[in-house]
Amino acid sequence: MKIVVAGTGYVGLVTAVCLSEVGHTVTCVDVVEEKIKMLNEGKSPIYEPGLEELMLKNKEKLTYTLDSKNAYKNADVIFIGVGTPEKKDGSANLKYVYQVAKEIAENIEKDTIIVLKSTVPIGTNSKMEKFIKANLKNNVKIEVVSNPEFLAQGTAVRDTLYAQRIVIGVNSEHAEKVMRQVYNGFDIPYVITNRESAEMIKYASNDFLALKVSYINEIANLCEIVGADVSDVAKGMGMDSRIGNKFLQAGIGYGGSCFPKDTKALHWLGNFYDYELKTVKAAIEVNANQKLRLIKKARKYYETFEGLNVAVLGLTFKPNTDDLREAPSLDNIPILLDYGAKVKAFDPVGENNFKKFYPNEIEYCQTIEDTIKDADICFIFTEWEDVKEFDINKYKELMKKPIVIDGRNCYDLSSVEGKGIIYESIGRKVINIKK
Repeated sequence: MKIVVAGTGYVGLVTAVCLSEVGHTVTCVDVVEEKIKMLNEGKSPIYEPGLEELMLKNKEKLTYTLDSKNAYKNADVIFIGVGTPEKKDGSANLKYVYQVAKEIAENIEKDTIIVLKSTVPIGTNSKMEKFIKANLKNNVKIEVVSNPEFLAQGTAVRDTLYAQRIVIGVNSEHAEKVMRQVYNGFDIPYVITNRESAEMIKYASNDFLALKVSYINEIANLCEIVGADVSDVAKGMGMDSRIGNKFLQAGIGYGGSCFPKDTKALHWLGNFYDYELKTVKAAIEVNANQKLRLIKKARKYYETFEGLNVAVLGLTFKPNTDDLREAPSLDNIPILLDYGAKVKAFDPVGENNFKKFYPNEIEYCQTIEDTIKDADICFIFTEWEDVKEFDINKYKELMKKPIVIDGRNCYDLSSVEGKGIIYESIGRKVINIKK
């Protein structure tokens, strides 16, 4: 079976490499010459643990090319895994999906199953099938299949190879049979449904998880007022099997390539059909406010940031990725700079991407020690292991004023008490310097 994957981002590249891992020969197509060059050199254009190792292991089964015409023409199955970024109104931008669809229609020379892996609004698979059929240059048969991904950045390889389910939206037994052949090497249960339901499963799943994150953050904020500890609250909630303990980590909100755009896209779609998804709307609003929670906490200690030395630990939206999309750092650092702060930042892998936004405005450090040295305040935006395992005593030793505002609850309160620092986190009591 000849498999082609369009797009070499998180979805496309991880899908291609994992399909090669179970025995398929896969061709990856992209329009960005630099990415294809990197891939042919054995380097991944994205930071994802375990991905380059699998690329090397399966290099004989993987091809990377800019030549979409030759790649598509004899493919048995073509996966579309290109981005669907949000538009200004919150709707999904399907420009890149339809660009690929047009290329496929113009170049395939045999019957082909086309699999839409990208996250798209409900009804897109059916519309795309009509679009491809209308633009076919050769007398061939095509079917479009909805096969949404459920990978998380930082664990994408594991999430693909050992997924909890494979969702396949099809309109024929033939398409189902082909997709079962594609995934024959995966020991994972199937959910076979129509295309619209498969599309909705993706949005409903992501938006539900976003709801959990915003809900626990709301509870955390109230915990601070009433004297409860959100860590204990989340533990008690999570032990209930009906709730589960995942996505109950209080913090400064969700980010990344999925939750922000998927909540906005589903909310937009509801409004398009004159139906407001009130819970999804609330999750979006709560998340936007939560991202600025640390700035508000810092106001208790400084009326202005003018001339302050500010340390920032973590730039990416989560650990084990270099992705900055919707990262809290991109909301907070501009505010700090606007108010005259001198910012030093540390991130194990996100520095180069952040420099695209702020090449010279902040100082980038290679160690946490250098970042916090002589700082008046320290903000933690990402729960990197480097941060979680950092010697807490060094905050007092190195900072001018040992004030740590932790947006990811990296430290147990018991480990911070008596260390001579002011420590504020999310949904927990404030640790003050004991006199």
